[in-house]
Amino acid sequence: MRQNLITEIRDFLAETGLSAYRFGYLAVRNGRLVERLESGKRIWPETEAEVRAFIRSERRRRATEQQKAS
Repeated sequence: MRQNLITEIRDFLAETGLSAYRFGYLAVRNGRLVERLESGKRIWPETEAEVRAFIRSERRRRATEQQKAS
């Protein structure tokens, strides 16, 4: 599960251009989140849910902004 989350985060970072530090801070107020996950540290299920929710909401927000700009 953790590896899937890291892949999802990396894909999101590539889409948005956010740095890993900024992503972690915005998602769960932990700028070192991505670094720690990549080094093998565990993540609480609640934190993982928050990260996934942040990614979903940001994708929705960005899609809405793009539609308004068109």
